Amino acid sequence: MNIPFSPPFINDQVIEEVIDTLKSGWITTGPKVKSLEEEIVKLTNCHNALCVNSWTSGAMLVLKWFGVGPGDEVIVPAYTYSATALCVLHCGATPVMVDVLEDFTMNPNKLELAITERTKVIIPVDIAGLLCNYPHIMEIVNRDNIVSRFTPASPKQLQLGRILILSDAAHSIGAKYDNINSGSATDITVFSFHAVKNITTAEGGAICLNLNDKFNNQVEYDLMRLWSLNGQNKDAFTKSKAGGWRYDILFAGLKVNMPDLCAAVGLAQIRQYKQLLIERLRVAKQYNDFFSHKKWAQLPVIQDDNRVSCNHLYALRIFNITEEFRDLMIENIAASGVSVNVHFIPMPMLTVFKDLGYLIENYPTAYDNYSREISLPIYPQLTTEQVDYICSTIENSYNRLIGE
Repeated sequence: MNIPFSPPFINDQVIEEVIDTLKSGWITTGPKVKSLEEEIVKLTNCHNALCVNSWTSGAMLVLKWFGVGPGDEVIVPAYTYSATALCVLHCGATPVMVDVLEDFTMNPNKLELAITERTKVIIPVDIAGLLCNYPHIMEIVNRDNIVSRFTPASPKQLQLGRILILSDAAHSIGAKYDNINSGSATDITVFSFHAVKNITTAEGGAICLNLNDKFNNQVEYDLMRLWSLNGQNKDAFTKSKAGGWRYDILFAGLKVNMPDLCAAVGLAQIRQYKQLLIERLRVAKQYNDFFSHKKWAQLPVIQDDNRVSCNHLYALRIFNITEEFRDLMIENIAASGVSVNVHFIPMPMLTVFKDLGYLIENYPTAYDNYSREISLPIYPQLTTEQVDYICSTIENSYNRLIGE
């Protein structure tokens, strides 16, 4: 049996939506993107959603909108994909890494200790589809002693008057914290719609605005939309109208808009997302039913007193093993036809960050999580028989290596 790790969900509705776009004669940013933005707002309860061409470019846009640049610091977890910190470097600012908790989310106590007068933004990451402790994080940045240390260096920073919380929700669309939807739990949230995500547009993402009453979210959406189109005051769809050719460039923006052809895939998927989430939970529960009886298996959190995961990943960890043992397990599992993965290699272990002086020894929980983690396939198309095969393959690999 050969089981891929994360194939995209493509059914007749997705195909029909894409064909409709192709037949419409309009494939770049236009009505499909607008419809997808409206669906994201309905799903998340955020004020406004702006579709972009990737999570990374969306995060860069937000940082530039907020005026983040050289001399500024942005706090990020050490345990995440590199884009969380690369977007900071691309703005000329400094990523300040902090350790995580056992559940993979940012450690609020470590976060608090990392705040300085240079801190402009904090980017917590919802690993595997489980939201961070946002009530605690928001409480920290609103404390009088933290607010008093904030040193605004741009009009938007002055307007907010405190550190911005930018949620890296690449994994967490559809997840909840105390019935608050991912996308509306912090000031700004950025989703990823990369090919392996719960909802995909092949490549893409969305910025969700939930700014406080010091801002008009519609006004900020309109401004960010300009940012996504090179600072141009008309998009291509508007310019294509009769007599609408004249435009202006208002400032040096980015070119990170999402095309309709990509939006069509996500639009069809998000309209089915309630059922897709049910199927993901089905797979996660089947894994839990099996691995909860194995003393060597540490199960991921798919639900607790406050949070409900959207089950983007099933991040299984194995107790009392080394990184080398984990790697051998993965080799054996792959030999049996099951594709698994690891999420993630902590950033301090990657060359670009090692060269900047980050040391994995400073993030012991991040390394421990990584060294014992194996991400199992989890997607709606998996059958009960396939999940059974995956479970037995994992167990057989562990037992074989332990025996050796």
